Amino acid sequence: MHKQNGKANEGKTMKKRVSAIYTLLILAVTMMGAATELRAAGAASAVDIDNQSYNTVGIGRQVWMKENLNVSRYRNGDQIRQAKTNKEWLDAGAKGEGAWCYYGNDPGNAKKYGKMYNYFAVKDPRGLAPLGWHIPTAEEWQTIVKNLGGESVAGGKMKSKEAGSWKYPNHDASNSSGFTANPGGFRGMTDLEFKFAGENAYFWSSSEFSATQSWCALLHFEHPNVIFTAEEKFEGSSVRCIRDTDMLGKAMKKTGVMRTSQLQKTSRVKA
Repeated sequence: MHKQNGKANEGKTMKKRVSAIYTLLILAVTMMGAATELRAAGAASAVDIDNQSYNTVGIGRQVWMKENLNVSRYRNGDQIRQAKTNKEWLDAGAKGEGAWCYYGNDPGNAKKYGKMYNYFAVKDPRGLAPLGWHIPTAEEWQTIVKNLGGESVAGGKMKSKEAGSWKYPNHDASNSSGFTANPGGFRGMTDLEFKFAGENAYFWSSSEFSATQSWCALLHFEHPNVIFTAEEKFEGSSVRCIRDTDMLGKAMKKTGVMRTSQLQKTSRVKA
């Protein structure tokens, strides 16, 4: 009798375990489906004032453009000054006026690198980013880096693996995040030269370091790091935008504060 009761109890226990496992499997599948739906919702394209579309990707709660900004007008429709010569670029900077150019002044670079902007275009109150988007603060750059494992590895997860995009060795590049960073280089302030296309990607933040400098995020072909560096506002760098709302459609908190005790000014990283 005791043996029969024992077997009955064992049977009931086994059924409960199977039921619990089944419930967990259903829950896991449901959660995976929900995560896929959220990622798809976060991947809706962005459209700028020039009616250009940008693919996007959800990383953590944030939604980022997967392509560099390529707009020639502010959000209100006003033209952004195109600086085709060194004189024009210097003049715009001296006046604190927003300006853009192509890398090497070659329109053929627009498809891969977008346009380069000085910081004055980034901060212009007429709005550089498309409606519903903004230029990320340094803190928002810190968040994506943290979500991707920290400064020592995040760059590899953000760099494009496209053949011919980055110079060899494009160390640890996997683009596992889907961010698809391409090495658009920068335009210097003192010599006004275009440098490091194929080697480095520089992305403006909207956060100031000082009266003359602003924070940039830097990715490099020789290592998987993300480096935060303070750059002159006169210089030209690429721009990525982040959506005003997160993956769940909730408003993102925008702050411009960078903890300078944690991040120190870094000079340009050269090959």
